Amino acid sequence: MRALIALIAVAALLGLVYAGVGLAGQETLFGIVIPYIAIAVFLTGLVYRVLLWAGAPVPFRIPTTCGQQKTLPWIEPARLDNPSSFVGVLGRMALEVLFFRSLFRNTRFAMTPSQRLVYQSDKLLWAAALAFHWSFLLIFLRHLRFFLEPVPGWLTAVEAWDGFFQLTAPTFFASDALILAALLFLLGRRFLNAQVRYISLPADYFALFVLLAVAISGVLMRYVTKVDLVPVKELSVGLVTLNPILPAGAGLPFYIHLFFVCVLFAYFPFSKLMHLGGVFLSPTRNLANNNRARRHVNPWNPEVEVHTYEQWEEEFHDKLKAAGIATERE
Repeated sequence: MRALIALIAVAALLGLVYAGVGLAGQETLFGIVIPYIAIAVFLTGLVYRVLLWAGAPVPFRIPTTCGQQKTLPWIEPARLDNPSSFVGVLGRMALEVLFFRSLFRNTRFAMTPSQRLVYQSDKLLWAAALAFHWSFLLIFLRHLRFFLEPVPGWLTAVEAWDGFFQLTAPTFFASDALILAALLFLLGRRFLNAQVRYISLPADYFALFVLLAVAISGVLMRYVTKVDLVPVKELSVGLVTLNPILPAGAGLPFYIHLFFVCVLFAYFPFSKLMHLGGVFLSPTRNLANNNRARRHVNPWNPEVEVHTYEQWEEEFHDKLKAAGIATERE
């Protein structure tokens, strides 16, 4: 039911763009107005969430530790799993952001037929996540050619590396196949894994369905319907330079793809996809564990007026004496 709700929402969005462009002819709305709104919502939401997280107080060092902390000189510390310096934190963050090191070390548990609980490696999830994120990055970089003139040499090199198979005309990009396979695996995992299915919300399925809509519409537009890229680049450059030119003959598939990209951008800051920015602000990852070397005092602790025992005894001295209770002063 949760997946069905998300699927109906994505289907409604597809019907909206079909009715708006295919029936009503609102190319200006879906080609110019909605992209500007989506970018404005994306930037505003991104800045708001980052500033909100950055302003959250982190009084103590609370990094996740997976190894030996730095202590005595003859005890070898885990410099990446339990970094005590800024360089160690940089290395840990680089491995986390680029290669998902913590997910690589993830394990799953299962019950054997003999009712024995066993822990197993779970590398498929790590491989699918890595394939999706790196493919998405390559696709994002490849799309920069629609916004840059002239196209830089490094971008041409990225396209040549991504399309080294040269199986079709136009060039087949490996990232197109990888992102579809990774998204289908992540979606199938939510359907087939009972534990993951139990905790999955409609928002989780919605994000996957929107990403699949973007990927599928882009693949179909490149290899099947064949959209003319010259007017598409004119629109892209026009949007960046605030002088948009509506492309002639772009076709409905292009507007479907552009609309779902806009939906993804507008939805991004308010979803779990925002972990893209949150991972850099996570105190469990971006702090050095130097608690034994330095004393950290919470700067947000309010001033507390203490009442010492001597003051208490002075205040109740007469009552204590009347009750026959001896005081330390006496």
